[in-house]
Amino acid sequence: MASNNYIASVPKLLGRENYDEWSFVLKEVVNTWNDVNELPLDLALRTKNDSLANSLLQHHADVNMRDKDGEVLLHKAIRRGDAYSTLFLLDNMCDTSLISPKGKDTPLHLLPSSKHLDQIDVITKKILKSGVNINAQNSRGFTALHVAIQSDNKHIFKTLLEQPGINLNLKTHEEHTPLYYALLRYEDTHDESDDSYAYLLIKMNVVTNPIYSKQKNDSLLQVIMSLGLENASMFLISYVENLDHVNEEGYSVLHSACFGNLGTLSLKLLEGGANPNLQTYEERQTPLHLCVLKKSVDCLESFNTFNTNIEKCEYIESEIKLIPVDFNLRDSKGDTPLMVAVNKGFIDLIPALIRGKADVNVRNNDDFTLLHQAIMKEDGNTAIFLLENGADVNAVTAESESPLQLAIHCRLPDVVDALCSKGVDMSGKDTHGNCPLWAALDSELYDIASILVRHGADTDCWCEGPDGCQQTLLHRAIDENKEAVAIFLIQSGCDLDCHRIPGPNGEGGGEAKDKSSPLHLCCQWGLNTVVRTLIEHRANVNARDAENKTPLHIAIENHQDDIIFLLLTVPEIDLSLRDKHGMSAFASALTARNNKAAQAILDKMPTAAEQFDSKGQNFLHVAIKKKDIESVLFLLTVNVDVNSRVQDSLMTPPIHLASKYGDETMVRSLILAGARVDDRNAQKRTALHVSAEAGNAPVVSALIQNDVNCDAVDSECDNALHIAVREGNLGVVRVLLTESTINAGAFNLKGRNPLHELCKYGKENAAAICDLFLEYIPNLQINKPDINGNSPLLLAYMKANASLCRSLVRANACLGLENNERVTIFNYQVPSKHLLNRLLDQLSQAGSWTNTDLCQECGKAFSITVRTHHCRHCGRALCNKCSDQEVPIIKFGENKPVRVCKVCFDVLKCGVN
Repeated sequence: MASNNYIASVPKLLGRENYDEWSFVLKEVVNTWNDVNELPLDLALRTKNDSLANSLLQHHADVNMRDKDGEVLLHKAIRRGDAYSTLFLLDNMCDTSLISPKGKDTPLHLLPSSKHLDQIDVITKKILKSGVNINAQNSRGFTALHVAIQSDNKHIFKTLLEQPGINLNLKTHEEHTPLYYALLRYEDTHDESDDSYAYLLIKMNVVTNPIYSKQKNDSLLQVIMSLGLENASMFLISYVENLDHVNEEGYSVLHSACFGNLGTLSLKLLEGGANPNLQTYEERQTPLHLCVLKKSVDCLESFNTFNTNIEKCEYIESEIKLIPVDFNLRDSKGDTPLMVAVNKGFIDLIPALIRGKADVNVRNNDDFTLLHQAIMKEDGNTAIFLLENGADVNAVTAESESPLQLAIHCRLPDVVDALCSKGVDMSGKDTHGNCPLWAALDSELYDIASILVRHGADTDCWCEGPDGCQQTLLHRAIDENKEAVAIFLIQSGCDLDCHRIPGPNGEGGGEAKDKSSPLHLCCQWGLNTVVRTLIEHRANVNARDAENKTPLHIAIENHQDDIIFLLLTVPEIDLSLRDKHGMSAFASALTARNNKAAQAILDKMPTAAEQFDSKGQNFLHVAIKKKDIESVLFLLTVNVDVNSRVQDSLMTPPIHLASKYGDETMVRSLILAGARVDDRNAQKRTALHVSAEAGNAPVVSALIQNDVNCDAVDSECDNALHIAVREGNLGVVRVLLTESTINAGAFNLKGRNPLHELCKYGKENAAAICDLFLEYIPNLQINKPDINGNSPLLLAYMKANASLCRSLVRANACLGLENNERVTIFNYQVPSKHLLNRLLDQLSQAGSWTNTDLCQECGKAFSITVRTHHCRHCGRALCNKCSDQEVPIIKFGENKPVRVCKVCFDVLKCGVN
């Protein structure tokens, strides 16, 4: 209402007579905004009051007047779609170059969006004729052409294209040219006609692929691709000459297509000559790398299709040089697209990459193949997939690790199974010399080990052992005390009885030569459960090592009682086997003092104790000789034959051995066990003979107490006393003389009694033994000759046994007794007569007279004319001539001179010296 009143007041003011006075006032009034931001001219135009509007102009109304927001009347008229006001203002020469204060828009910018503006063609032409800047850009850098495309105002768009001087390549502040918006419109409308904005612009020779300097030097094609505008991109590709433009990071349009998974577009680019092998600057990624990273399956298929078409010569008529996609280019990390797919776990992409001839065995900078990498990442599915697509199962890493070894290390049984199914080498050794089966077992991966065995892995797998010898896995498992591993190998069918062997050049210490089977080793180390498993799988319990020892021998030596009893349960065990030293298992048990084991052996083989060795000795014989009283007592408790003889030429019974090697306790134990004390050997000697010879006085005493036949003689007719004095065993002689009734005068086959034996073979203690004879044998016949007529004194003298001779002389032995060859101590040839002189000197009584038929000095025969005389000192029988010396013998109490021989005369007259 106020506006109407305001308009109505204007004519009244204009009609006053005092117009001149009010001229200045009118100019201000017609250009004044009312309270509601209305201008008189604007109101007149809006009400289409043409006369009023003209009057206002006549009275200086300003057609370029701005409202309080800075908008001019023309802009407001266009914005509200007021064609009348717009044309009036244009006809009245309003300034079309004025821009809006906010958007910096010219009237030409506002026209395209005023779709309800009548006579827009007329208005457009008037504005264009007014000299407006057709390339003026608003605050966003838009030209009227940009706005026309955005507003889908094709009429104005075409009108603008017809204007000379129009710049079709001006960029907005975001660096978008009109073509960019035309392509956006193309994408929305799918307008493929020749009347589309994009086509019309391209027809006007617009720059088809401008560069966005502020956006890493991306091209227009890259920008619209990054927006996913596939249709627009497809359209533009046909008009872009350089499809290989790269931005400042090295990305091409093909990279962008792959980034957005624009498969059809990718194929279009490839067929248009785009280089598919361009690599980015820093990461050296090809479009194919991006395909993988972004899982752009469509693009990947397009690449495959393109390569296939090239192979099939589908593009043979194309004038464009086409470049096949290289599926094996590497990025800065040395990874091919296939490697990237594997590393990312994009298994679904791998088939397509392989179809594109991606090398499945390609290696990265660390010399790992894809299979290696998948396994090391514990990606079993990918590894299996690679194997199914031709991955080399035997490719090794720089550290010589095979895929199989890696799969075992990473605990991937399914991969191991797949590798084995593909024929992987299951015997290859790692840097530590371990085969795959050992690597699995050593890590307790029995499921993997089972897979290897199922596929035919060598369960023996000979490898280097101690000191360079060669051994099987079973030897190693036992040696390292890995019972579970050993049991697994046994159950898997490994060789149960082989032994270690020297290396190729003879390497190896004792282990290479000991010929110990696994069972031997288990018995040595006490691996009970492994022994049980070996037995269950029919291992040879009678195997022999280098010393011919069986496992039972080894178990006994190492005191492995549980194993011993386990072995004895095997029906096939042979307890008669002996080692190189002739020892059976029973002997080893006795040696080791393992009575339980010995008893167990006897329970299985009662005759074990009666076995004889190479020397004809049984265990009782050996135990006695070793003075092993414990073993002897054990054997006695198991009722061995205590009278069994040594199987040799002497046929020695045990009691003889005990008499020689043992002690009183052993002998008495044998006697209590039933040993016969009078048993004789081949020399007809009894135990008493043997103990007498050995000087074993306590045993002699024990035998006597057990009623041994003291007078028993051997094949030489020697009794025990003969032997005792011959050996000089004083203690034995004492026992025999004091505790027995032995015949001390018995003669042997050589015609000598014990005293003769003493004098003939006497040792240093012969005189002491002689004294025992003199002490304990009443009426000892010390002058009794032997079979050769030798008296004891003559025998002792012949042996130069001075002490024994003195003992006999003190006992009043006859000095002049002759033997069968008429030899006496006076004529026996010796180097010196010193002993004779001393014996004569020590005579304390006159010597016994001898009776002979010849002179004992000159040898003249006695007759009626040649009388027999006796030397009153030595007692020899002499002729007159040989005993014509007389001298008193003061020591005998002979103070008168008496007849003596020349020898005695000299001794008595001059003394010993």
